[in-house]
Amino acid sequence: MSLLLNLRRPPYRTYSITQLCREFGATPRALRFYEEQGLLSPTRRDTARVYSYKDRARLQLIMRGRRVGFSIAEIRDILDAYDEEGLPAQDAEALKVHKRRVAQLVQQREEVDEAIRLLQASSDRLSRQYPDAADLDP
Repeated sequence: MSLLLNLRRPPYRTYSITQLCREFGATPRALRFYEEQGLLSPTRRDTARVYSYKDRARLQLIMRGRRVGFSIAEIRDILDAYDEEGLPAQDAEALKVHKRRVAQLVQQREEVDEAIRLLQASSDRLSRQYPDAADLDP
């Protein structure tokens, strides 16, 4: 009878810091930092950190957020929205952060494009003024 009950219950999976670091390409230092910031909350087995499936899911969101330039505070706001109000609130907060980040990236792209134009114009002027210097490639 208890065997049938165990088959119906999903397995409770835990992860070591090494497993999560390997899976997500993170360093142990990064995971400890995320723990210090309150983004992850592993349990302890003696001195070892033991991460739950929830910690793994949160780490996945953290890594995606960091990859696109979200701050720790923005990631915390998204994760906290889920903890406090559930998935719809988390999605609403994520949408707000995403839109703000897209606007920042568009602004940065405009600034980079302007810097390229200025540098290209200066390079063209200097190349005309000093034609022999144009042969020197960096």
